[in-house]
Amino acid sequence: MRRWLRIYCSFLLSLGFGGPACAAACPPAPTQATAAQAAAWSRLAQDHGLLYRISRDGRDSYVYGSLHIGRPEWAYPGPKLRAALERVDVLALELDLSDAATLQVLSQPPAHAPELKLTPALRKRLDAQASAACLPAEALARQHPLMALSTYTVLAARWDGLDPSFGQETLLTLWAREHALPIIGLEDAAGQLRALIPADPKLALLALQKGLAQLEQGRVRPIMKRLAQAWAQGDLATMQDYAHWCDCVEDAQDRADFVRLNDGRNPTLAAGIEARHAQGQSVLAAVGALHLSGQQSLLKQLSQRGFVVQQLHPRPN
Repeated sequence: MRRWLRIYCSFLLSLGFGGPACAAACPPAPTQATAAQAAAWSRLAQDHGLLYRISRDGRDSYVYGSLHIGRPEWAYPGPKLRAALERVDVLALELDLSDAATLQVLSQPPAHAPELKLTPALRKRLDAQASAACLPAEALARQHPLMALSTYTVLAARWDGLDPSFGQETLLTLWAREHALPIIGLEDAAGQLRALIPADPKLALLALQKGLAQLEQGRVRPIMKRLAQAWAQGDLATMQDYAHWCDCVEDAQDRADFVRLNDGRNPTLAAGIEARHAQGQSVLAAVGALHLSGQQSLLKQLSQRGFVVQQLHPRPN
């Protein structure tokens, strides 16, 4: 327990944003638990999100619908998730962000998309979001503007106590390190960038303008809060209906983008899980919970590949 706490607290300190000079204008810093609080959270941890057992070839693996932001009290796995973690041979994430080569690819301009030329006005709007996140404008300058926008979108949730340093992938990575559980990525970084960033600069520019408008109009935080609440309650129905209530899918292009970002990646995720399982390894695959929704959900993809899917949390009615 104490060793895990030291690793976890050190990680939080490395992700601190802002400082005393900007505390009033910046979102609250991540809460750093005392030893007593951490012990209580670990002892009383509840399961959140969506957890499924997938079985084939006489072996079990697991799929966990995760959230990329979180609260301090979600820092420890609940009983069912912990039991699954203790039974598997490998933790599979969308990307292994502990891998230096993966981080190197993500930090560079994407090879598949040309440089996006921003007007001075558009650059000013993007820099304003860096300021709102208490980051210097140059902090993400080497990233594609859409990747920077994605970071600013996630960081906006900190105002509501939802911090990326408590995202489930981060916490599972730390848990795996502490327990010597190997970590793999189900996608490669270049492939994920191709899904996230349109190769057509006109479409990329349109996506950037729409995303900035959502942030500027205050439409992002309510979406993040509702999605986090649905995830915490294991409310798959609300997540299934995300495209209808998020106020972010407004036209045919938005719908095509959402399908590309969500459904379009599921075959690759399913293939990665299947490959490891076929090698005789039991896998816990943690992917964004929205991948478990939609007409081509990851669970449907796995079922089509011969896996028997059983929901463990929340228990079906």
